[in-house]
Amino acid sequence: MNNVNNLKKQKNILNSIKIFDTTLRDGEQAPGVALTTDEKIQIAQKLDNLGVDTIELGFPAVSEGEKNSAKLIRELGLNANLCGLSRVIKNDIDALIDCDLTYMHTFIGTSPLHRDYKLKKSKEEILNMTVEAIEYAKDHGITTEFSAEDATRTEQDYLIDIFKAAEDAGADLINVPDTVGILIPSSAETLIATLKEELKSPISVHFHNDFGLAVANSLMAFEAGAKQAHLTVNGIGERGGNASLEEFIMSLVIAYGIDLDVDTTQLFNLSDFVSRITGIKMPPNKPIVGENAFAHESGIHVHGVLENAATYEPIPPEIVGHSRKIALGKHTGANALKAKLNEYDIEMNEDQFCSVYDQIKTLGDKGKCVTDADLKAIAVTALGQAKKESIKLLGLSVMSGESVSSTATVKLLIEDEEKETSKTGVGPVDAALNAIQYLVKGTTNIELEEYHIEAITGGTDALAEVFVITSDEHGNKATGRATREDVIMASVDAVLNSINKILMIKDS
Repeated sequence: MNNVNNLKKQKNILNSIKIFDTTLRDGEQAPGVALTTDEKIQIAQKLDNLGVDTIELGFPAVSEGEKNSAKLIRELGLNANLCGLSRVIKNDIDALIDCDLTYMHTFIGTSPLHRDYKLKKSKEEILNMTVEAIEYAKDHGITTEFSAEDATRTEQDYLIDIFKAAEDAGADLINVPDTVGILIPSSAETLIATLKEELKSPISVHFHNDFGLAVANSLMAFEAGAKQAHLTVNGIGERGGNASLEEFIMSLVIAYGIDLDVDTTQLFNLSDFVSRITGIKMPPNKPIVGENAFAHESGIHVHGVLENAATYEPIPPEIVGHSRKIALGKHTGANALKAKLNEYDIEMNEDQFCSVYDQIKTLGDKGKCVTDADLKAIAVTALGQAKKESIKLLGLSVMSGESVSSTATVKLLIEDEEKETSKTGVGPVDAALNAIQYLVKGTTNIELEEYHIEAITGGTDALAEVFVITSDEHGNKATGRATREDVIMASVDAVLNSINKILMIKDS
């Protein structure tokens, strides 16, 4: 807490933090992701509208497609700095220059693993290549950011030497990559604080998320004096991904009170767009932008949120362009259900409310998550129930299969008398309705005029909504509706509801 308070006093330092987005470069390196030029353009425009400082467009030297994308985005006239990736190789830098980019992020591996197994070069060779590349880029007027790839597994004295050499060669920023995400917050703070004492250039960080600590490590680097963080939308990237753009931004805005001049209300839509474009779905519990980030089910939580959202929410969802959701299930309280019904302008009496509430609890106990569409169907069904039940279902069993006739056994309570029969049909629903028609024949002769069934939501656990119209021998007609997780039970309930309505017409 003291660190946060101290930082808040240093307004000039706080407001100098830069956001470097690498979704189009490192994010695209996530397995299975390959962005088209049009998709890159759309994402770049959205990032620019958000207000990031720098957008890393890609790696121009790897393909003509990458060059073309960079050139087209460059022509858009965006406000953000546009950066291209380059190895410390002249041809790579020339490809970047050919795209008319004036910001270069150049890198070379510096750890023993990279020196010995990937590059097969000595420390001196790597240092010389770095210096030559930076000097060449600076001779062409390019703003240069230098990364020592795998910095966090590089000997500290050599890391300082190569960073100083890059700085002396004219590097504008020094970037510290945690290439395999091995840092923890305390070591991130120590490393950046050490480098800050040795270097004059602004320090940037590029932390991977292999242990889920990329955002925390980036924040600690910021506290130690780093000026820029490399981030990706939704934290996508190779292996466990990168530091998450939306999580880092909101941590700075809320926890540190920093004005980043970023339109945070666009974060949810940006996240959703990138998720759809890349095909990488976000977990529902993803912080800030996940579907459940502002969802509540527990009765205790919902009661608090309805009184004051801050009781169980760190920020209002509108700040990031999200929305609050009251989820329904076995933990749902009466207050949550009432709030949902009010939201959809559905009014009902106490008996109807209790019927809906009991059904939601029952569905929740069976593992069903009740959606808003489910609730509407259940509520409409409750509102349409006959006010008097002359006929009640006491029992139902069905037998159906490939090589046997579908048979249904139905037991009804008809005007205080129990009646039971078994009938066959072309399917279990037909068999059950045939049995009902037979049992009520002495009370009323009914015909099924219309039968409609709909799965309310997708999935094998979708609720079935059945709507029927029945008529009797006198021409009386009535509708019936039922919403159940079981198609046969929903059909039976709907038919019995319509029959009870016809009997009420006869009695009136």
